[in-house]
Amino acid sequence: MVSNRSNAAEFCLLGFPGSEELHHLLFATFIFLYSVTLMGNTVIIAIVCVDKRLRSPMYFFLSHLSALEILTTSIIIPVMLWGLLLPGVQRISLAGCVAQLFLYLAVGTTEFALLGAMAVDRYVAVCHPLRYHVIMNSHTCLWVVVVSWLFGFLSEIWPVYATFQLTFCKSNLIDHFYCDRGQLLKLACDDSLFTEFILFLMAVFIIVGSLIPTVVSYTCIISTILKIPSASGRRKAFSTCASHFTFVVLGYGTCLFLYVKPNQTQAAEYNKIVSLLISVVTPFLSPFIFTLRNDKVKEALRDSVKGCCQLVKD
Repeated sequence: MVSNRSNAAEFCLLGFPGSEELHHLLFATFIFLYSVTLMGNTVIIAIVCVDKRLRSPMYFFLSHLSALEILTTSIIIPVMLWGLLLPGVQRISLAGCVAQLFLYLAVGTTEFALLGAMAVDRYVAVCHPLRYHVIMNSHTCLWVVVVSWLFGFLSEIWPVYATFQLTFCKSNLIDHFYCDRGQLLKLACDDSLFTEFILFLMAVFIIVGSLIPTVVSYTCIISTILKIPSASGRRKAFSTCASHFTFVVLGYGTCLFLYVKPNQTQAAEYNKIVSLLISVVTPFLSPFIFTLRNDKVKEALRDSVKGCCQLVKD
């Protein structure tokens, strides 16, 4: 995947500026967020696999979304934590940089595809409830998940390949806490305008392309909900979509600011903040978004805790 044209055998991640005390504070904060993220998303995967009440397409997709959130944080945060502990810059090999960037983009693209599929699932559940289990059968759900994962990983091969075909001769210092593509393009001596334009078009296709079925689905959902005569019926219908809609707004909002820009080499400070929202904050909030507003998940969690407590007592 990597050409010999690049004369950078390794890169140095500058990470976060500031004193050693600030780095220790950031380390404690990020390791707490990472631990909660791992625990929360693992719990969701476990209860979906174990509890029969959660054997539906919505929770099947949710378990895969939780797995993607775990991967997103695990690709970025351990490297970031190690950098906060080490004095000075953190070194990462060229192969390690390629792997990190590819996995991060591939997992993110898979997540967008899955979010679009989840929106369509909510549309069928609200607008065609009598045909829901016929349309969203186990075969269809499995096919959707497999296609989402394949699309995510296959679609990012060329963008990463094109990025590392550039000659990095300006410097090997990346002003970020991971191998960010925008900061890598800043180090290239080649004219990267055409590459940046193609990357911009691909970002538009992936993010906006998966956003279209989401917008269409929610337009139909809202139209259907408004036609329900009773307030309790409207509230119940909207509650089935509230968690997904909240996550969509948070996830798409941050990524649109970061990736859907013709100029991929925006300011490092801006890039770091948005990247933190994507790789740290959103995965941390995900378990809370999908549990606090979902009665079935809360009930399954309560029963699981009671069962664990009973086993301990016995």
